[in-house]
Amino acid sequence: MSDDRSAVRSDDRPEEPKPPRRQARGERRITQLLQAAAKVFCANGYTASSTNAIAREAHVSPGTLYQYFPNKEAIAIELGERLLHEMREAHGQAFTPANLSLPLPGLLDAVVDPMIEFNCANPAFLALMHGSDVPGRIAEEHDELHATLLTRVQEVIAHYAPALPPEDRLRTANMTFAAFKGGLDLVLAAPEGAERDAMVAELKTLLLRYLSPLVEEPPAGGPPAEGPPAGRPVTTTPSR
Repeated sequence: MSDDRSAVRSDDRPEEPKPPRRQARGERRITQLLQAAAKVFCANGYTASSTNAIAREAHVSPGTLYQYFPNKEAIAIELGERLLHEMREAHGQAFTPANLSLPLPGLLDAVVDPMIEFNCANPAFLALMHGSDVPGRIAEEHDELHATLLTRVQEVIAHYAPALPPEDRLRTANMTFAAFKGGLDLVLAAPEGAERDAMVAELKTLLLRYLSPLVEEPPAGGPPAEGPPAGRPVTTTPSR
């Protein structure tokens, strides 16, 4: 009679977990490849980029890259999902009940600064999300994020201008969002330092002068907010 232990086939044995050191090495390699992909996508755009270019930027062979990602689309999806997660965290820190208690200039500081900081730190976000041939999965998630942000802007406008009709609120939110995105392009194009800080301040001035006439009364019950005089710049805290 045979021993039951000897009758157990090797393929029936549970798969042993990978050693922690090997897992950590794999995560570092994935991060290295994603960082390289971000640089390549920024320089060339998604469509013109290739896995060979990403491998060269990461200083690895194409064969090494294919051990972790089967193609360029898989790299873009992983990078896009990580960036979208970070972007959600950024706008989650911006649109808070506490920030809604601020006067409008302070609210703009609290909302605009995290968004500027995120995009300056992750230029690949716009390059990837706005590409003409990005994977559909990324485009769908980006559209969902855009819809969420637009809803948040509408909620802010409703808080500061409660009497504004819903159709006007949506129109104002769309214009505010478009103004921010247009200003963001100029901010990212400006050299880091004083010039970029000045461009951020200009963007906040633009948004404040557009939104101030809508504000009927401040959230905390203080004096009504007023738009700045035509020739006087708005003092806001620039993003660092």
